[in-house]
Amino acid sequence: MTVPLAPRAFITGCAGFVLTPEEEDFLRQSAPWGLILFRRNVDTPAQVAALVAAFRAVVGREDAPVLIDQEGGRVQRLGPPHWPKYPPAEIFARRAEAGDNVGAADAARLGARLMADDLAALGINVDCVPCADLRLPEGHGIIGDRAYGSTPAQVAHLARAAAEGLMEGGVLPVLKHIPGHGRARADSHESLPVVETSREELEATDFEPFRLLADLPLGMTAHVVYAAIDPDLPATTSKRVIDEVIRGHIGFDGALMSDDLSMGALAGSLAVRAEAAFAAGCDLALHCNGRLDEMAEVASRSPLLAGEAARRCVEALARLHPAGQIAQSEARARFSDMIAAS
Repeated sequence: MTVPLAPRAFITGCAGFVLTPEEEDFLRQSAPWGLILFRRNVDTPAQVAALVAAFRAVVGREDAPVLIDQEGGRVQRLGPPHWPKYPPAEIFARRAEAGDNVGAADAARLGARLMADDLAALGINVDCVPCADLRLPEGHGIIGDRAYGSTPAQVAHLARAAAEGLMEGGVLPVLKHIPGHGRARADSHESLPVVETSREELEATDFEPFRLLADLPLGMTAHVVYAAIDPDLPATTSKRVIDEVIRGHIGFDGALMSDDLSMGALAGSLAVRAEAAFAAGCDLALHCNGRLDEMAEVASRSPLLAGEAARRCVEALARLHPAGQIAQSEARARFSDMIAAS
């Protein structure tokens, strides 16, 4: 079947190290905007590069986005023995909190730059970093050491450094989890968090790092209810939150993807979830678990990219530039020294 001229507005996963014939047929017919990889898809560098190339060949787009969550710490899909282990964001936060804001930002930028080299060598061109959620004492540990700190200014400063490091290495960042997961008391992978904090306080705290980073090209929503704004729906499926907060107060005009639609925070079938996310204003639906039946259900409710969603996606990819030169061994030694000093 001929691939549609425009991709569909969803990002999908796959089950294993290679695409099965059934997955190839699905990808060819549904033409997703992008593919996201997880540990189940990772074995060796040659295998990952071949999987990435196979996806792009099937969908017929050389620039088709391939995403991964490579934050460092607990969230790192590529790791030893083939790839370095990177520290969590908290390492940079501690250095900033000790008074070395410049050194902390330099370390965050260099670490992300080195990650970008790892990813770009495989053909992966989007990293779901930075996490701009605040680390707050009442928040669930799902954020924890993934946060760049507890104050909006510090989080935005270090998150921007990481985003810049990725882009210097030819990889696009994804700002997450808009408009803020740090205050949530539950893990949205398992259940729906409800935040009761006032809108005024949210705008001064949780939402503020995202406002300071609103120029980044890609963003991911939070499956969190903000009761002061919309007591019934999480940000992912709330038109009020997306219009008034994400596009309005925060001013984010990048391509906005949902967090994973298969997570436990959301209710209803995958078709219902996808329809709700698009109706609320998401540009892209994200589905991660690699189950072909669920992938097909999301695809069936995902429109061809058009209008403002298409504009945002095109503009995001236009910000991909070839990586500049970096002396790898020297840069990695310098990064190790920076981490040791943190």
